Amino acid sequence: MTDVLAALMTRAPGLCVLVDPERTTPADAAALAARAEADGVAALLIGTSYDDTARTGEVAAAIKRASALPLLLFPGSAAQLVPEVDAVLFLSLVSGRNPQYLIEEHVRAVPFFRQHPVPVISTAYILVDGGRVTAVEAVSQTRPLPSDKPEIAAAHAVAGAMIGMAAVYLDAGSGAARPVAPDVIRAVRRAVTLPLLVGGGLKTAAEVCDARRAGADFVVVGSAIERGGVGRVRELAAAAR
Repeated sequence: MTDVLAALMTRAPGLCVLVDPERTTPADAAALAARAEADGVAALLIGTSYDDTARTGEVAAAIKRASALPLLLFPGSAAQLVPEVDAVLFLSLVSGRNPQYLIEEHVRAVPFFRQHPVPVISTAYILVDGGRVTAVEAVSQTRPLPSDKPEIAAAHAVAGAMIGMAAVYLDAGSGAARPVAPDVIRAVRRAVTLPLLVGGGLKTAAEVCDARRAGADFVVVGSAIERGGVGRVRELAAAAR
């Protein structure tokens, strides 16, 4: 386990708040980061489905000025990499078969990391059907795994662990109609001991609590905060703990 991941795990279990720099101004992101730290959030993620490194860097820098929480980049492509973060989730979309998101984006990222030695967390990214076509499915052109076949998600997680991934991220996709099913989370948790992040479609404290009880180390929310406001951070952070 890398040093940055080991440090992150000392904050588990907990809530991660995902900030979309395309929909959040630097000032609003800073205010959210300060509120998240005060309300017991474990970490912040920043990422979007579309490329705009200038905006991402500005929002990330504003977050770092406002909060001491770990800030992880959740990139949609190598073009979104910025140095103003504590670590990059180096995502390999192992649930898909599109080589662009299995290895090509990683190769394209090499020049960035040669210039900016930002720590990486090699992550087996597994997209699970959330009841609607989400941005990540549309952009990556990959089909999600079925939500009623936990054993398939578990097999993908095991394969990720066997090829050396350091973490697993189960995602129903931003704005999913439903979150990753607890049965899928439990199956993956039983199959691997890697740090497990779960996100997508989580709208209520009860859903966050269900994901945590099923075995998630970190529960990731984004749209729930965008729609409900920063006042929801405390209740969701408490549910994740």
